Amino acid sequence: MAQVENSTPVTNADVAVGAPSLIQRLVAEFAGTFILVFSVIGTAAFSSNYIAVALAAGIAVLASAYAVGHISGGHFNPAVTLGAAASGRFAWGDVLPYIGAQVVGGALATTVLLGIRAGAGGDVFAAFSGTSNGYGEHSPGGFGLASVLLAEVVATAIFVYIILGVTDRRAPSGFAPLAIGLALAALHLVTIPVSNASLNPARSIATAIYGGGGALEQLWAFIVAPIVGALIAGFTYGFLFDRKRA
Repeated sequence: MAQVENSTPVTNADVAVGAPSLIQRLVAEFAGTFILVFSVIGTAAFSSNYIAVALAAGIAVLASAYAVGHISGGHFNPAVTLGAAASGRFAWGDVLPYIGAQVVGGALATTVLLGIRAGAGGDVFAAFSGTSNGYGEHSPGGFGLASVLLAEVVATAIFVYIILGVTDRRAPSGFAPLAIGLALAALHLVTIPVSNASLNPARSIATAIYGGGGALEQLWAFIVAPIVGALIAGFTYGFLFDRKRA
């Protein structure tokens, strides 16, 4: 997430080593999404404290962005990938491979968590129905579909605007992961009571595959809404904030 536009000067060492290959970038996206989903869903499943979950989201993104953001751009989220492409900062041809790596990384994270949860006995799938995104009776606060869609579209748009802003070449360098992690934590604090906080289709898919019929039936909303929010931000960022287009 931290490097959708690289503002770091190219050095002789960079030229000698060369740019990361597509495979290396996909591995980085896989790893970053795994860390994000493992941290967020693990905290939600084993803690159920809203503040702890929000902090887990922010810290996981912050650490992963610093660790592998320089390799792949650090999206860890299909919505961010689409928003970056819509803004002109990412190649459309790489969108589907990135999304594939992110979805697989998230799914593997919940599979590992399922194995951990099995050690406690009882209904091992209950944790994933409780951490899946949902509306109506599946919303933590009982919010209806319209409220959930609005929250997810707006929160994801804000998130992508922040990512595009802090990774703009005009922004101070080196602080993007910190700003992005804090923003994600803040947005989780708002949206966890509403929808269990998606903002990320890979995260929603990862829990829905083990969350039961209700989670799977409502999954469409948490694929569509974050993508719509991200595309709104991506397509309008240049018009709103780029002085050359003003």
